[in-house]
Amino acid sequence: AVAAAMRLGAVLSALRPALPLLLGLSLGCSLSLLRASWSHGAAEERCLAPGPPAPPARGAAPEAAEGRPGPGHEDFRPRIVPYYRDPNKPYKKVLRTRYIQTELGFHERLFVAVLTSRATLNTLAVAVNKTVAHHFPRLLYFTGLRSAKVPHGMVLVAHGDERPIWLMYETVNYIHQHFGSDYDWFYIMQDDTYAQAEQVKALVTHLSINQDVYLGRAEEFIGGDEQARYCHGGFGYLLSRSLLLKLHPHLDSCRNEILSVRPDEWLGRCIIDFLGITCVSQLQGQHYHTYELAKNTELEKEEEDFQAALAVHPVSDMTLMYRLHKQFSRIQLDRVYQEIQDLQMQIRNLTALTPAGEAGVTWPVGINAPFLPKSRFEVISWDYFTEQHLFSCPDGSPKCELSGASRADVSEIIESAVEQLNRLYQPLLRFSKRQLLNGYRRFDPTRGMEYTLDLLLEAATQKGHSHVLAKRVSLVRPLSKVEIIPMPYVTEATRVQLVLPLTVQDLDFVANFLDMFAMNTLDTHDNALLTLLFIYHPYDAQRVGQVDVFAGVKAMVGELEKRYAEVKIPWISVKTEVPSQVKLMDIVSKKHPVDTLFFLASVWTEINMEFLNRCRMNTISNWQVFFPVHFQEFNPALVYRGEQTASSNTDFLRDGHFDRHSFAEACFYNSDYMTARTKLAADILDRDEVLESMEVFDVFLHYSGLHLFRAVEPGLVQKYTLRSCNPRLSEELYHRCVLSNLEGLASRSHLAMALFEQEQANST
Repeated sequence: AVAAAMRLGAVLSALRPALPLLLGLSLGCSLSLLRASWSHGAAEERCLAPGPPAPPARGAAPEAAEGRPGPGHEDFRPRIVPYYRDPNKPYKKVLRTRYIQTELGFHERLFVAVLTSRATLNTLAVAVNKTVAHHFPRLLYFTGLRSAKVPHGMVLVAHGDERPIWLMYETVNYIHQHFGSDYDWFYIMQDDTYAQAEQVKALVTHLSINQDVYLGRAEEFIGGDEQARYCHGGFGYLLSRSLLLKLHPHLDSCRNEILSVRPDEWLGRCIIDFLGITCVSQLQGQHYHTYELAKNTELEKEEEDFQAALAVHPVSDMTLMYRLHKQFSRIQLDRVYQEIQDLQMQIRNLTALTPAGEAGVTWPVGINAPFLPKSRFEVISWDYFTEQHLFSCPDGSPKCELSGASRADVSEIIESAVEQLNRLYQPLLRFSKRQLLNGYRRFDPTRGMEYTLDLLLEAATQKGHSHVLAKRVSLVRPLSKVEIIPMPYVTEATRVQLVLPLTVQDLDFVANFLDMFAMNTLDTHDNALLTLLFIYHPYDAQRVGQVDVFAGVKAMVGELEKRYAEVKIPWISVKTEVPSQVKLMDIVSKKHPVDTLFFLASVWTEINMEFLNRCRMNTISNWQVFFPVHFQEFNPALVYRGEQTASSNTDFLRDGHFDRHSFAEACFYNSDYMTARTKLAADILDRDEVLESMEVFDVFLHYSGLHLFRAVEPGLVQKYTLRSCNPRLSEELYHRCVLSNLEGLASRSHLAMALFEQEQANST
C-alpha cells in the first residue's frame, strides 16, 4: 500500500505541471459543445402562422429572396466573376497593371478648375498660382482667350470663346472628358477667389463619394422658385463625380434651352432642371463656410467667421490675395502649434501612467527616441562645425569652408536656439549671441537632424545689467511628413542597347565579357542588344590591312552569331588618340533611333538580368537618367595573400568597395542625350577640345534638367584589374582614374597587414 501510494504521488507530481493545460482543454471542449447545441437549436425552423411574410421594420433596407442583399447593398457586397475563355479564340496573355490602385479602379481625390479671363490672367490668376495652387493635387486654369500667352508654371486650357456661359459649358465638358474617370471631386472657382486649400481637401475627405453633391454658398434665383438654390461662383463650389457623370448628357440641352447672364446661375439651373438637385451649404454634417470681403477690410481684426471660411470673395487685386494667404497661413500655423501642445500634454499625462513613468517621456515630446546602436558599427558619428568651417567634408578632406545649404542650416539653427532661450527666460533675461564655441550635428534616420551647440551668450536683465556666459543647448530638426513623389510609368519590357567601347588595353578582358553577356542575356532571351565600339590608335589604324588588333574580338563575335542565329552584334570602328566618352557617344547616338535605351558599359562589367531590369526601371525618358556605382573587388594578392578566395554567395560583396570615382556605366535614353548634347554644342560652339575633359555624366549634369539618379549597384560586380589611365585626358579625369586604381587595391586593414608582413620579411 505504501509503495502504491508512493507511485501515485510520483505520477501526480509528474502531471502537476500539465494540470492547467488539461483543465483548459476540458473547459474549452465543454463550452464549444454547449455553443454547438445552442447554434443547432437556433437554426431550426420557426413556427410561423400561415399568411404573407411580415413587412420589414421601418427604416430597414429590403432584402431579396433567399437572404440575398437588397438593391441598397449591392455596391458593398463582394462578387465573384467567373472566368470564361472562348475556346474558338486564340489565347492572349492578360496584361496586369503594375499598381494595385489602377487595377482596383481607385480615383484621385480632388481636381480644381480656376476660371480666368483676359483682364486677370496675368494678375489674379498668377497670384492664385503662387499662393494655393501647389497645395492642390491637380489644378488647371480655363479661359476663353484664343492662343493666350501662358504665364510660367501654369497649365492653361483656352476654349477660344470669351462668352461666360460658353466658357462654363466648355469647362464642364472638358473636365468630364479628360478627368471624369480619374477624380472623385471637382472644385470650380474663379481667380478672384481665395480658397483655403487644406480646408477644402479636408472637406472632401469627410463626404461620401456615392452621393450626388452640389455644395457651395447657396443663393436664390432672381424671380425663381424659393426652394431652388444655385451655388455662387465667386465662392467656389464642389461637384461629385457621380453628379458630373449624370450631368454630362444634358449639357447640350442646357446650352440651347437655358438663358442666363451669370454662368454659375446657368449651371445651377441646369443641375436643378435635369437632375433635380439644388445647391446646399451643409451636407453630411460638413459646413461650407464662406466670407464676403468688404472694402477696406482689416484682415488682422476679422473674427471667427473669417477664420473658419473655406473661400473668401471678392479679391480685388494681387496684393490682397497675398495678404489673405499670409493671414490664413498664420492662422493655420497657430492651430498647428496649439494642436502640438495639446498632443504633447496628452503624451505626458499618459506616459506617467506607464510602467516607465515620467522617465519614459522622450525629448522632444512626441518625437521618436534617439537610435540606440547594438554594436560599435551602428554608432552614428557627430560632425563638428563652427560658424566658418565644417570638419567633415564630402570629399574626405579634414576641413572645408561652410557654404551653401550647410551654412544656411547652421545660421538658422543658431538663430532658433537664441529665440527659444529668449522665449523661455523673458522678461527676466534677454539673450544675444556673441559666438558659437562648438557645434555638433548628426542625422538620425529615426527622428531627424540633431544639433548640440556651445554658445557664448550675453544675458541682459531688466535693470540693464549684462553678463557673458556659455550655455549648451540641444535641438532637433524632426523629419517632416513623408510624401510619395509621383513618377512616370515605366516597364521592364524595354529593349536595352549595350554599348561597349574597346581599346587595345582591353583585349584580355573581352572574352569574359562576351561569355557573361551570352550566358545572362542570350541564353535567357533577355531583350538586350550589344554594339561594340573599336577604338583604333592612329598607328594601328594605318596597319589594319596587315594586322588588325581587334581581329580576335571579331572572331569571337562571329562565333556568337553562329551559335545564336537570331543575334547580330554590330561593331563601329573609330580612329582617335583621345577616346573621349562624349565623342564616342556622339557617333553611336546617330546610328540608333531616338527612343533607344542605352547602357554604356565597360569591359570589366559582368552583365546580368537583375541589373538590366533596374536599368530599365531607373531610367525614365524625359525625366531621369541612371548612373550606377559598381562594386569593385580588391586585389586578391593583397587581400588573401596566397589563401583561398571567398567563394560563398554571402561573401561576394565583402572584399571590395563601391567605386564612387567611376562614371563609366550609365543608362539613358537617346532622346535625352541628343537634347542635352544640343545645348552643349550651343554653349561650346566649335571648341571641340572641351569635349575631351567631359564625360556623359557632365553632359547631363550641366546641360539637362533631368534627375540624375546615382546609387550603389550590387548587381554590377567587377573583378580587380589595374586600369591604364590615359594621360591625354583632362586632369580631372586622369586624377579620378588614378584614385580609382589606388582605392581599388585593398582596404586599410589589408594594406596594413601587407606592410607589416613586408617589414617583418625585411627585418629578417
